[in-house]
Amino acid sequence: MIVIDDIFKDSLKDFTFIDLFAGIGGFHLALNSFGAKCVFASEWDKHSAETYEINFNMKPHGDITLIDEKEIPQHDILCGGFPCQAFSISGKQKGFEDTRGTLFFDIARIINHHNPKFLFLENVKNLSKHDNGKTLNTIIETLNELNYQVEYKVLNASHYGLPQNRERIYIIGIRKDLNFLKFKFPKPKNFQVSLLDILEENPINTKIVIRDDIKFYKKIDEFDLFGNKNTFNKPLQIGKVNKGGQGERIYHTHGHSITLSAYGGGVGAKTGLYYVDGKVRKLSPRECARVQGFPESFVINKSASQCYKQFGNSVSINVLQYITEEIFKTII
Repeated sequence: MIVIDDIFKDSLKDFTFIDLFAGIGGFHLALNSFGAKCVFASEWDKHSAETYEINFNMKPHGDITLIDEKEIPQHDILCGGFPCQAFSISGKQKGFEDTRGTLFFDIARIINHHNPKFLFLENVKNLSKHDNGKTLNTIIETLNELNYQVEYKVLNASHYGLPQNRERIYIIGIRKDLNFLKFKFPKPKNFQVSLLDILEENPINTKIVIRDDIKFYKKIDEFDLFGNKNTFNKPLQIGKVNKGGQGERIYHTHGHSITLSAYGGGVGAKTGLYYVDGKVRKLSPRECARVQGFPESFVINKSASQCYKQFGNSVSINVLQYITEEIFKTII
């Protein structure tokens, strides 16, 4: 998490928000750091909901498709990292109607009923190309139809103080009748940060990879870490296991991690492989929390497999915080 400047501390203390597709609470952490209060959360995965409740003393409601929008409290900001789905009749230019049968429709019906001031959505980078762009176009058309000015952009967590190459699309909607300033996404910060800044000294639940087919491209002490500025603040591959497929590539700790994933195979599944203290290993659950921007006080799941899944599905806290700063700037 970033340290909030004094000008932004409690800047949203009079704002409420709801946390849809809440996961383990990335949006909750980010907005609460500015003083905003969460009045409702929804998450269908029971393990993620348990982690959420432990950390925020709030039990998320279940499947959002089964929750009547009238039962959701009024709120100022709607947040959600919704799953990406194709729209069955996408491209028919029916806006709101085009989204029926998808999880985005549940976001739309809640917006339609409550008319929050702001919308703050996150999704995979591929949303911009999904179904040949029809999915994103339908989302934007729907939000425009619901009276929102929409801005969207793909941002990389590596550019905002986190040592993880994680590109995600962020969508901001501002209700048109509020006449706020046009929203602008935060410019890249490009702080020099690496995995060395977040590694645990003695990680637990982290299996050391011992295999005969580990191959390095060159000796580690000969690897030119800073000879090329373009190699800084991104993953630095230095070797491989087996044929070097997904989950079989080895990276240097002076660079960034690859994108955490809830799924994926290979010996480095979900985190990638890293050369640490003379050994090749995956990132630990706590290290995964750190590369996503979660504070040390965040209580992680006791199951390593659940941790990898939860942090692989999570949002990057720092990026959300920088975007929240820009939301506040549109208000003032």
